[in-house]
Amino acid sequence: ELDAHRQQAVSVLTDPKVRRAFDVERADPKTLARYGKNKFGLSVLMGKRLIEAGVNLVQVNLGKNSSWDTHRRNFVNLKDNLLPPYDKCISALLDDMSASGQLDETLVIVAGEFGRTPKINTSAGRDHWPTAGPICFAGAGTPPGRVIGKTDATGARPVGKEYYSEDIAATIYAKLGIPLDTLHVTGDGRPVQVCDGNVIPELMS
Repeated sequence: ELDAHRQQAVSVLTDPKVRRAFDVERADPKTLARYGKNKFGLSVLMGKRLIEAGVNLVQVNLGKNSSWDTHRRNFVNLKDNLLPPYDKCISALLDDMSASGQLDETLVIVAGEFGRTPKINTSAGRDHWPTAGPICFAGAGTPPGRVIGKTDATGARPVGKEYYSEDIAATIYAKLGIPLDTLHVTGDGRPVQVCDGNVIPELMS
């Protein structure tokens, strides 16, 4: 099985269409300007090109040099370094995919693994906060313009209905058309249900 997965990975990487998608710096100059000539902008553009080449799953990470882990100088880093390139490339991605019709059948998710502390620390930063955090869904039938869920006045804790990581996973599986009670059998014969979360109905069409 490992050999089969390895061969599948090699075949994807050596596919001529995929190889052209990786050559992102040769893209149209106007397109490069819209996404931004920075690591994140080029990576998001590459992700779009990979999807156009037939790759079914793409993950784009914001690298260590542009970390959102803002324990220090949170507001300066957000204003000067993080939010401008993020806003530029994500809006360009969604605009382009919407115009081409790709967004109808492609799910785009922008997320981190947790939120940030409501209180500012002594270094003008915000630390890890697992109790509440944002996530953005777009495409694949997601109704646009909705804000789902809310926190208290300080952004510290959820108010009303709470959603968890397993609910995010359940919603993704539902959009992919994978039943949540699907069983995966491990190598030693142990059945594992694919997801035990609940679909977030407000994110479905």
